[in-house]
Amino acid sequence: MRIGPHQLTNNLLLAPMAGVTDLPFRRLCRSLGAGMAVSEMVSSDSTLWGNPKTMRRLILDGEPAPISIQILGADPKKMAAAARINVDHGAQIIDINMGCPAKKVCRVNAGSALLKDESLVQQILENVTQAVDVPVTLKIRTGWDPEQRNGLSIAHIAEQSGIQAVTVHGRTRECGFSGEAEFETIRQIKQSISIPVIANGDICTPEKAREVLDYTKADGLMIGRAAQGRPWIFNEILHFLKTGEKLQPLSPNQISTILLGHLEQLYSFYGEHQGVQIARKHIAWYSKTLPGSATFRKQINNSDSTTQQLTFIGDFFAQWAEKGGIAA
Repeated sequence: MRIGPHQLTNNLLLAPMAGVTDLPFRRLCRSLGAGMAVSEMVSSDSTLWGNPKTMRRLILDGEPAPISIQILGADPKKMAAAARINVDHGAQIIDINMGCPAKKVCRVNAGSALLKDESLVQQILENVTQAVDVPVTLKIRTGWDPEQRNGLSIAHIAEQSGIQAVTVHGRTRECGFSGEAEFETIRQIKQSISIPVIANGDICTPEKAREVLDYTKADGLMIGRAAQGRPWIFNEILHFLKTGEKLQPLSPNQISTILLGHLEQLYSFYGEHQGVQIARKHIAWYSKTLPGSATFRKQINNSDSTTQQLTFIGDFFAQWAEKGGIAA
């Protein structure tokens, strides 16, 4: 799949997720098969640029190309400025967030709240595409609520405004993440516009990936929550799409190796104190389906040093390996 001048290695993308898709996780998913990884959202509010949390999100050292940074906001001029700042910091693709359903985002008319105002959508898209000389992409939902599925209309506006790819999550803002994603709207959008369309929502197995591609005819797939604690899902899906066969489940040693490599990057990126705190949720995701993980997670949540975390992980996976465990 191609986005502007960038030819991706494959058509599987890591979805932007706040508090999850930081630089270490993006690099990890790229190493395990993702063709591109989109950053967690960066606010366009200029008052936040000096915030250490925001500045850390602009660190792109060692990130494989193409580097895609997602921006969030509701003011066309601020969004254009944010796009320029991110390009100056190394972004090669700017992604615009019009899909986040979080209340705190929608309360300021950003994220998926923008879907209610098609005129403002057009202003934002035109301002951003004219502000930078890199490809601009868009992430949306199918609409504001099930009675107002205007994703098709928004997609047309996007194409006319110079957007070079659109990702569609198969739920409305009102749906949040409840219920099942629907793919009919994505199918209709793919049939109606000429720019690449990427399907997103509930793609959690290789079989589901094949089903969604076949039904929607989308150019690519975006994987989000299914990659939490299972970043190798990209390799699993790639193998299945190419061969029709499923890979063998990972061994305890293989999962432990991936997890420890991830933690090493987290500790280095954030420092020990913050790295240990952030690592807790990732460790919980890696272990949530494994036997004895409830007790293990309590240990991890009470850990306050890298040494403790690494010791608990080593013991847990060694015990699991002794029992002949395989990944679910």
